Amino acid sequence: MREYYPLFVVGAFIGTLVILFTFMYLFARKRKMTLTADRKMSDREIIRRIMRYAKPHIPAFAVAGAAMLFSIAYDVISPMLIGRVEETVKAKFELPALFGTLAVYAGILIVSLVCTYIQAMILAKTGQKILSKIREDVFSHVESLSHAQLNATPIGKFVTRATNDPEAISYMFTNVLVTLAKNIMVIFGVLGAMLVLNYALTLMTLCFVPVVVFFTVIFRKFSRDAHRRVNDATTGINSFLSENLSGIGITQIFNMEGRKMREFEEKCRTLKKSRRYMVLVFALFRPMVYLLYICSVLCLLYLGAKGAIDDVTVFGQKMTSGIIVSFYIYIKNFYTPIQNLAEQFDALQKSFTSAEKIFGVLDIEPDVVDEPDAVDAPEIRGEIEFRDVWFAYKEGEWVLKGVSFKIAAGQSVAFVGATGAGKSTILSLICRNYDINRGQILIDGVDIKKYKIASLRSHFGQMLQDVFLFSGDIKSNIVLRDESITDEQVLEACRYVNADRFISKLPGGIYEPVRERGNNFSAGQRQLLSFARTIVHRPSVIILDEATANIDTETEQLIEDSLSRIRTIGTMIVVAHRLSTIQHSDNIIVLEGGVIVEEGDHHELLKKRGRYYDLFMLQFEKEKLS
Repeated sequence: MREYYPLFVVGAFIGTLVILFTFMYLFARKRKMTLTADRKMSDREIIRRIMRYAKPHIPAFAVAGAAMLFSIAYDVISPMLIGRVEETVKAKFELPALFGTLAVYAGILIVSLVCTYIQAMILAKTGQKILSKIREDVFSHVESLSHAQLNATPIGKFVTRATNDPEAISYMFTNVLVTLAKNIMVIFGVLGAMLVLNYALTLMTLCFVPVVVFFTVIFRKFSRDAHRRVNDATTGINSFLSENLSGIGITQIFNMEGRKMREFEEKCRTLKKSRRYMVLVFALFRPMVYLLYICSVLCLLYLGAKGAIDDVTVFGQKMTSGIIVSFYIYIKNFYTPIQNLAEQFDALQKSFTSAEKIFGVLDIEPDVVDEPDAVDAPEIRGEIEFRDVWFAYKEGEWVLKGVSFKIAAGQSVAFVGATGAGKSTILSLICRNYDINRGQILIDGVDIKKYKIASLRSHFGQMLQDVFLFSGDIKSNIVLRDESITDEQVLEACRYVNADRFISKLPGGIYEPVRERGNNFSAGQRQLLSFARTIVHRPSVIILDEATANIDTETEQLIEDSLSRIRTIGTMIVVAHRLSTIQHSDNIIVLEGGVIVEEGDHHELLKKRGRYYDLFMLQFEKEKLS
């Protein structure tokens, strides 16, 4: 019995480690470690949903799997061949037998390398297809969300979901799952070869497996939490950068660089702590597996050497130098995949965390959707009617309170009132950027919910105060959704709104490059491009929401003539604080506190000497003083 004391010492040492890690795990659970993920989905649910993206590519995965089976032959067969070489050299050296064994070894190696290459190429292409599909789904779903939902979520979060997170899922398909499957196959293949070679030493090796499984389960719990923390911290930084880089001009104007830098440093410290925690978790697991590998090697050498030196059997199995050499390599091939499993579990948890985030976005139900019986909107005349419309952005905080009015087809109507009166809200409701809480909105006598949203909006042309231009050129920003529009039509629209006056001076004309957000053009030039963008699509209803607010007096005079012609295109709805721009409207609706207080044309309202009269006289006095 004394001769087995070294094995008892190794067992006691491993048992101590198991007890120590058990207490660590129980202590962590007692503290109820907080998970900062947006959602908590089970691994089974995540895998089920991810597999939907893999299902169309099953044939490709099948070919890669077949190649994988051949690629692992080297790990399973080569140790046995090396052991045979050792036995051949030791017993009786025969060069032809050695060359034959080496030829088989080289053949297996070449087949393994070729199959590994085929597998890698197939998975790389398949992974990119899955990556593109996920990004398309995320982008498409974000486009379907309402304005309220988009405003409630930081843009940086959506950017992360469409860029970083799909990369992690693609990596899972191209590397993690395949390597995980390969490692499992290698483990079982090596185990089978070991059993054939010497079951006694194999049983000794298997004694360490329960401990490895125990450490793996604990690592999996901590690893998932660690990746959630890192993912949340990364999203926080992306959101911060997206917002503050867009508004860096305001930061510089108000001399807030120092404060913003401190906020950014705090975000970075949070990410640093999260990554440090993740590294700590991983740094504890891998050494434990390596320690078990060393312990099993020590036991192998002790038992094998004892059997070979004393020429005795161990559990009825004879020990030879060739068996010891083969088992030494087999144990390495057995534990190397187990050690790699730590990395694969680490990457798998990262992929699961990213998938959880993506599905969290995809699970957001759009609150403005097509009705089941919605149809495409035909050519509309532009008659608009509000019937007792109530609306609130937040429950109980009414922005519109029982608003009712009717706009005849081809009529020009203006909404005026103080900030927050509900003017811009009415415009958003007409286009179904939001859905009303109560009441009804009709176009040509039909409830707008009877039309498909995309079809309905195609009949509207909107010119907003804050003009957004995309990177590209002037033409691409004017034609937008309709690539069939010709250069001549674009130039005609530009002449119609007098935008040709500055475009003709540009070196590239309508193909002049537009930088991000159009920052290489003035506010007035961007507004004129917005007018041309609207005109070229010939909408049935034209909406101007403070469209002349950022235009100087000279530029405003240029478009006054254009506006008078635009009125002949279709129904025009205008919101403007500058009352001089709406004097020629057919009807002016005055809003205050979400209700209509006055209605009529410019002269009628001035005669009433009501709210409109007060606003007009106030602006008149200001203009006279300036």
